Amino acid sequence: MASITTSEAPRASVLSSLTESRGFLSAWFMLPSAVLLLVFLTYPLGLGVWLGFTDTRVGRAGIFIGLENYQYLWDDSIFWLSVFNTLLYTISASILKFVLGLWLALILNENLPLKSFFRAIVLLPWVVPTVLSAIAFWWIFDSQFSIISWALMELGLIDHRINFLGDPTNARASVIAANVWRGIPFVAITLLAGLQTIPQSLYEAATLDGAGRWQLFRYVTLPLLTPIIAITMTFSVLFTFTDFQLIYVLTRGGPVNATHLMATLSFQRGISGGQLGEGAAIAVAMIPFLLAAILFSYFGLQRRKWQQGGGD
Repeated sequence: MASITTSEAPRASVLSSLTESRGFLSAWFMLPSAVLLLVFLTYPLGLGVWLGFTDTRVGRAGIFIGLENYQYLWDDSIFWLSVFNTLLYTISASILKFVLGLWLALILNENLPLKSFFRAIVLLPWVVPTVLSAIAFWWIFDSQFSIISWALMELGLIDHRINFLGDPTNARASVIAANVWRGIPFVAITLLAGLQTIPQSLYEAATLDGAGRWQLFRYVTLPLLTPIIAITMTFSVLFTFTDFQLIYVLTRGGPVNATHLMATLSFQRGISGGQLGEGAAIAVAMIPFLLAAILFSYFGLQRRKWQQGGGD
């Protein structure tokens, strides 16, 4: 018995030290999340990459064909049009969401009456399911019953109804407007949370030094808010770049592929068209763009000189 007790003593001490270790406890608590990510993220990603190198179709297992899917996409004008549409959609919508979201956050940060009520109202576009928002915009942009066309005609500004979703240029502008409306609350509320962390003493000190409103924003608000802006816009770009529901409900990529994003084209080729390998290849082609957005945020927007209000 004495020998057993002696051999178990080191084990007990090691177990006790592990349970008291902050790193061990952190890893233990993160284990369920790691398993979920492995099952629902890593495996689908790996499967998608593998399918991109095969000629798999719906209902038929494929064989390894190497880079043939990517070579086909390289010469596919519709694929490159979807790349252009995705970049235009992402850049335009992200810039508008940032400008309008920051402006709205600055307003909500003021001492307004019923500001809690207005903050709750601002969240509504973000809370409403994307499909319901898309259906609402589908009615707003309807070629026959659009309330926008009706209002402009009543005001005498136009003499015929606007074809919002039937004209390629109008369709691109319409889907961007719908995405901006839906995404502004996320940017505004997140930046508002960042504004709440800035000490008022800094504004008071700058005001005593003669700083105006623009100088307060340029040299106090913006530098201290930059880390939050970096994180917020990274998520905003990722959400916008991978948008699917809004485009699919509104236009399904039309007219004449004018609003096809890489995500919707991947679905059309892979699921609707049955070409799983080609659809997977399009989805995999999105990864470099997403990594570029993340790296830009990490190495660009979070640089120390930005956080200190420098010009670089």
